[in-house]
Amino acid sequence: MSNINDRVAYLRGLADGMKLTDETNEGKLLLKMLEVLTDMADELTALRNDYEELDEYVESIDDDLADMEETLFGDEEDDEEGCGGCCGCHCGDDDDDDDQLVEYACPHCGNEVTFEIDGFDFEEENLCPACGKPLFPDDEEEDEE
Repeated sequence: MSNINDRVAYLRGLADGMKLTDETNEGKLLLKMLEVLTDMADELTALRNDYEELDEYVESIDDDLADMEETLFGDEEDDEEGCGGCCGCHCGDDDDDDDQLVEYACPHCGNEVTFEIDGFDFEEENLCPACGKPLFPDDEEEDEE
């Protein structure tokens, strides 16, 4: 921005060297134009300074937010890395795009049924597609049999 200020100062120097005065219409016009250019250059300099200050402030907030996220969520990121598959839990898999599936064997016929974790409702009566009996019988039903 100092380049603009320097250029306006150069133009003012040219006007002074040409001995422009308010006595002619052209002189009045050029001097007023130089005043406007000077004001504009000063405003641009002030805006640039405000922008730089604001940019530093936003960077500071961003750094603070990153520190806060690390403090709050840093442990979860470690948990997501998983155990590397040592326990067979698949917690180290990176298939975050796929819905997580659970396989369950029917207690009556042994048929393997696969459920999506997100869409599963324990309150709903879930029947085995092979035998038609409840996959999760109540304790009372088991006692009756």
